[in-house]
Amino acid sequence: MKVILLGEIRGKGGEGDVIDVAQGYAENYLFPKKLAVAATKGNLRQLEERRNNIAKREAVRIADANSLKEALEGKSVTVDAKVGDEGVLFGSVTGAMIADAIKDQLGLEVDRKRVELGKPIKVAGAHLVTISLYRDIRATVTVLVGVTEEPEVEEAEVVEEVVEVVETEAAAE
Repeated sequence: MKVILLGEIRGKGGEGDVIDVAQGYAENYLFPKKLAVAATKGNLRQLEERRNNIAKREAVRIADANSLKEALEGKSVTVDAKVGDEGVLFGSVTGAMIADAIKDQLGLEVDRKRVELGKPIKVAGAHLVTISLYRDIRATVTVLVGVTEEPEVEEAEVVEEVVEVVETEAAAE
């Protein structure tokens, strides 16, 4: 059965696309949720009249996704998690936790369903996570799991040691 999509459906197409789907899928899912209409002659004619408006909305969505990609690409966020011996987590880090961390730390709104993990993160450390922003536009973010602020503490200790060495050298002179 041919239908006209009224919005983006992941894996099927975007607004205004005419696709072929199973009749049961169309009648039981797409039509009741107002995600598609039947591809009749009248609806196809209306679609041709709306193509310009659809193209404008599509351009805005792509521009927004590209700007969000630029803001996210190469950034890193920290997700706090309880880490046991040998770097294994108690529980796991999910897409929702990563989306919340991005919102809190970077101030950017990302839908948790767009975070592509494959499987939950169960090991502490740095993980590259892909975020699908819109159709084929994706951004890669580094997620630090269970990593505390230790590097900053180590830098502070090094600075204190350097100050002590300089003070002892000055006293020796």
